[in-house]
Amino acid sequence: MSIRIFPSRGDIAVAAADRVAEYLVSTSAPSLGLAGGSTPADLYRELTTRTLPWEKVTCWLGDERWVPLDHPDSNTAMARRLLTDATGVRFVAPDTSLATPRDAAKAYTDVLPSPGLVLLGIGDDGHTASLFPHTEALRDTRDAYVANWVDEKDTWRLTATFSLLDRADQIVFLVAGAGKADRIKEIIDLDIAHPAQRVASRSKQVTWMLDEGAAAQLSSRRPREG
Repeated sequence: MSIRIFPSRGDIAVAAADRVAEYLVSTSAPSLGLAGGSTPADLYRELTTRTLPWEKVTCWLGDERWVPLDHPDSNTAMARRLLTDATGVRFVAPDTSLATPRDAAKAYTDVLPSPGLVLLGIGDDGHTASLFPHTEALRDTRDAYVANWVDEKDTWRLTATFSLLDRADQIVFLVAGAGKADRIKEIIDLDIAHPAQRVASRSKQVTWMLDEGAAAQLSSRRPREG
């Protein structure tokens, strides 16, 4: 496990773009798992400024909300707006126009690429992707992608499972803000089994990219980056 701490969310975006770029140019058929949220959004804007071999890349989503594609909460819409339309990269996204979330999850499983580098965030409750605490998707399953009912949100989510994320070559968590500091300490220093901790503990290679706010409660021995 690698932990990198930066002064700001913008610094995370630049460093994460460097990591993604290194992966894309070193892999013959790279796949990039995208995340929603404001910190990944900064990364996507940064990536559009780079000259990269987008023609050989496939992007996909670690999770999606059960909303239409033109909904402001759609991760698909955000990824298209900020990254995939600008770069022309191949992008496979869940089809939320299908009859049910389970239909969409099953159809998406059939078109997903092998996971390469996967970008993830965490929520205040320790969830990652749409692997929320106390939900059915936390059960180990052979399914790569599932529909997950989230009581606290009163909605369906579509999400990659532990089974899929376990197969990723790299997991990169992007986390910013002091509101995440409690969870980051519990996950990294205390090994409390939040969903994000479970993903990290099972990963072949995991990197945490944190800003000073998110890292505020970690051990003072952790190195900071300029």
